[in-house]
Amino acid sequence: MLKRVTAEHFRTVTRAEESADPKVESAAAEIVADVRRNGDRALLAYTRKFDRVEAPDFRLEVSAEEIDAGAEEAGKKYADVLRFFLNAAGNIRGFHERQLDRGFHFEKDGCSYGQLVRPIPKAGFYVPGGKAFYPSTFLMNVIPAKIAGVPEMAVTSPPDRQGRLNPLLLALAKELGVTRLFKCGGAQAVAALAYGTETVPAVSKITGPGNAYVAAAKRLVMGTVGIDSIAGPSEVVIIADKSANPEWIAADLFAQAEHDGNNTAVLIATSSGVFDAVESAIAKLLSSQPRREMIEQSLEKRSYAVVTENLDEAFAVSDRIAPEHLQVMLDLPDSEALSRVHNAGAIFLGTQTPVAVGDYYAGPNHVLPTAGTAVFSSPLGVYDFVKRTSFVRLTPEYMREKGGEIASMADFEGLHSHALSARMRAAGKD
Repeated sequence: MLKRVTAEHFRTVTRAEESADPKVESAAAEIVADVRRNGDRALLAYTRKFDRVEAPDFRLEVSAEEIDAGAEEAGKKYADVLRFFLNAAGNIRGFHERQLDRGFHFEKDGCSYGQLVRPIPKAGFYVPGGKAFYPSTFLMNVIPAKIAGVPEMAVTSPPDRQGRLNPLLLALAKELGVTRLFKCGGAQAVAALAYGTETVPAVSKITGPGNAYVAAAKRLVMGTVGIDSIAGPSEVVIIADKSANPEWIAADLFAQAEHDGNNTAVLIATSSGVFDAVESAIAKLLSSQPRREMIEQSLEKRSYAVVTENLDEAFAVSDRIAPEHLQVMLDLPDSEALSRVHNAGAIFLGTQTPVAVGDYYAGPNHVLPTAGTAVFSSPLGVYDFVKRTSFVRLTPEYMREKGGEIASMADFEGLHSHALSARMRAAGKD
């Protein structure tokens, strides 16, 4: 089912941009403008329309009583799953705490230099709801922000028809100390977080995945607020040799393909024998997959296999793709594998490290650059929720020595008042 191509096929695959649907862009623009103009009134109307909320007394913000009731319900209905997600939260916290940047300060020749690192004042998180509810995404977004020290957080998620949020989301919010949650989704939620309404606060940055309308809204508000990324379809590249179990490789390809029919899975095999074995495994296992149609669509439309002549070519193909997820299923020392990879959102080393573990449990963030943006972009992290400010204090001696040089540089650029500012101090007069 994987289309076999040559390595040359990937020669120009460096920034595979997803073309935006003009109808989606237009609809999102109308929604964003309406919410910006009319606030809660528009937000409520879109929530009732798109989420089909039937509750007559529906309110946008989740009350403290609703959070407590949801947490209690989740504790009864999803006790084991809740415990598993909380275990994962510990792993995520342990990994991301190591990203915390405390800034720096140094002195040289009597002058003082440094950089302050401060949390952004407000963060907003979009959590998909309904059939696409992913508690792991809530953890991956909120925990780095908490570690960064963000003082105010707002979560939006689409409600069900009774106007309620998933109880597991409420339980996790209570555990993490997030108290402001709002029952709205889609482009309208992004607009509310960007511009604020009577109920929803305007935030400094919005993170979290969503559908095409959410992505379109993010494009529209980018610059008014910070955003994490414009996420495209998910993708995996698997580099494998004969040491890897072909059925495990097939399962890992399925795991990426089952999200929706637009995801990309690429097998880079070190021999034709590896490719043939994986093809056989796909044929054997596919019929048993509950999301078979999605998998087939992704494999047929967006997925490829290439047999490379050597490892240099294998890693070169992967680097051209710059995948969101890269699985290195090779009989190769980790140090050598890591030294060969230059462009990837996340690397999964060895046959015992499937992407699924990274999606849920291991600790590194699963919000990753897609569509080739791993060439210049990074996973979501604590660093996304802080801002940096430099500072400097100079001495009279420094300005007497260097002021003339600075003034000459300013004169060259035609900024003569800059030059005056430096020369006055170079003259040594108060």
